[in-house]
Amino acid sequence: MKIHEYQAKEVLRKYGVPTPRGIPCFSIEEAVEAARKLGGKVWVVKAQIHAGGRGKGGGVKVAKSPDEVKTWAGKILGMQLVTHQTGPEGQKVRRLLIEEGADIKKELYVGIVVDRVTQKVCVMASSEGGMDIEEVAAKSPEKIHKAFLDPEEGLTDADGDALARAIGVPDTAVARARAVLQGLARAFWDTDASLAEINPLILTGPGEVVALDAKMNFDDNALFRHPEITAMRDLDEEDPYEIEASKHDLSYISLDGNIGCMVNGAGLAMATMDTIKLYGAEPANFLDVGGGATADKVTAAFKIMLSNAKVKAILVNIFGGIMKCDTIASGIVTAAKEVKLGVPLVVRMKGTNEDLGRKILADSGLPIISADNMAQAAERVVAAAKGK
Repeated sequence: MKIHEYQAKEVLRKYGVPTPRGIPCFSIEEAVEAARKLGGKVWVVKAQIHAGGRGKGGGVKVAKSPDEVKTWAGKILGMQLVTHQTGPEGQKVRRLLIEEGADIKKELYVGIVVDRVTQKVCVMASSEGGMDIEEVAAKSPEKIHKAFLDPEEGLTDADGDALARAIGVPDTAVARARAVLQGLARAFWDTDASLAEINPLILTGPGEVVALDAKMNFDDNALFRHPEITAMRDLDEEDPYEIEASKHDLSYISLDGNIGCMVNGAGLAMATMDTIKLYGAEPANFLDVGGGATADKVTAAFKIMLSNAKVKAILVNIFGGIMKCDTIASGIVTAAKEVKLGVPLVVRMKGTNEDLGRKILADSGLPIISADNMAQAAERVVAAAKGK
């Protein structure tokens, strides 16, 4: 689960990470009032969406008067903000953060992720913070410095100081930078985050170390431990198909293709999508119905796939282990009749109650295309999507 910048800063402040003063707003009037409350002579009007690159897309503007705050708020609120992370369709801006201006002397980068190669939590830092950090990582990886966290010790003073010095923090500010890094690390651990990032982390003229931006993502499987984090969820920022899938405990991710996929097991689902691509088409979704899905759950999955207008054919690929083929077959028949299936359907079933599942499909009277293996299933669904 993702949260907005202003929410991530709320979390980080609890762990002693300094941030600029700011007020979230939902209207132009609230934005102007926020600037007056903050005081000062410079404010930053920031779009709040779950994507990076907002500055390059026109979603972050500096204002030097309340009138300019009003102007920029009016232009940014409601805009379809396109960044390298939103895709060409962009994301509608429904929230703003009005923040006090900052005296930026140097922009740095710090972030924490799970390194799946070493199976450790990795703290990354760079002297090249700002909007082009991805380019820095790709072209100048030597500028990315790392330390790995011990679950019991967290980020040690020695590692914190070493990272701070490696990215050019002057000696007079090393202690403050270390405190920020350690606060970020504690926030990551305590909230079951999958990502905790400050970009940029700035050095100010007076020598302070401040999180000018913040981003946090969380492990969905741990949210039951964090109702305060769950309360920050913004459904407007999420894919409507994925929201609906979550109501039925389905693992669903929207993709850009035109072949719907319903599979049991994440590994088989990935292999199914790869096979579809091998035969010259693109999957419209990742959908794992799980090992113990009921007929109702399968029906819900079918409805979600068919609500996507881009879907031109559907491939159901089931290995009947815990999940029985007859259960899937019953769900398929029920769903197809409820939604009045209007696209070709290819089904490949192997495993527990395979023969019974095939009989249920055959007796349904539905125009279902059977397949005996994954290659045949992919070949047939790709041809069906093309009208062949």
